[in-house]
Amino acid sequence: MQHDKGILLESGTNELEIVEFSVDTIRFGINVIKVREIINPVTITPVPNSHSYIEGIIELRGEVLPVVDVAKALKRPASNQPAKDKFIVTEFNQQKIDFHVHQVTQIHRISWMEIEKPSDLYQGLETQITGVVKDESDMILLLDFEKLVTDVNPEAGIDQSKIKRLGQRQRSSKRLVVAEDSPLLRKMISDTLETAGYANTEFFENGYDALLYLQSLVELGHAIEDEVQLVITDIEMPQMDGHHLTKKIKEDDRLSALPVIIFSSLITEDLRHKGKMVGAQAQVSKPQIGELVQMIDEFIL
Repeated sequence: MQHDKGILLESGTNELEIVEFSVDTIRFGINVIKVREIINPVTITPVPNSHSYIEGIIELRGEVLPVVDVAKALKRPASNQPAKDKFIVTEFNQQKIDFHVHQVTQIHRISWMEIEKPSDLYQGLETQITGVVKDESDMILLLDFEKLVTDVNPEAGIDQSKIKRLGQRQRSSKRLVVAEDSPLLRKMISDTLETAGYANTEFFENGYDALLYLQSLVELGHAIEDEVQLVITDIEMPQMDGHHLTKKIKEDDRLSALPVIIFSSLITEDLRHKGKMVGAQAQVSKPQIGELVQMIDEFIL
């Protein structure tokens, strides 16, 4: 199944499409935007001394792709019908990776408002779930594919050494608002921005909470530029995604002067137009934190 990137061309609707798949008996979802295609299993070449999650590599139309065994990563049993398994070929964080799952069933179009944040009772910094979608009597869990990749290759995550290479920096009193749903990434971004001199930062778990905060500031009669100097937002977040947040900011005369930088694993040439359509000043692909800091410097220093 080849994925058609034209399914969701409109921007800022606060909707997404997810591909539902299963591992063992558990239903999961992945954002369609991350999916290049879905294929039947092909011959895998094992790679000695690779990470335990890596089954090996495959060749697909001239490209060599690593294969991640999602069942092993989630500590679930192997498929009992491997011939019917599927490979989900993805592209995000500027790389292509193949995820081996047990079944792919259907595509759902939903609002981000329908996605609930995982409860603190069963998630922490190491959670592998970014959201929960209730589907009649059952649930679909949104799997954190970025975390799976970082588990396999920590260098794929945010690297503070890139900031340290920028040299000694002055501390800035400029105030930033960051919308990011991953607890792990919030911590990494916070540490990195502080290293870069930006210690005055407010973090929110989704675009909805960030927007309410910004609106509360101007409802008190304050000029937004006196309170907050820049917004950084992820795209994929429960309740309100980053494109919708950006659109809401730019449509509000009281907030529209705020520069917005989209910092997401979904910044590809195919999808960059969506950020432009909603009015983002810049778009930086994770994990390019050095480029993000340079953009912050450019807009507010």
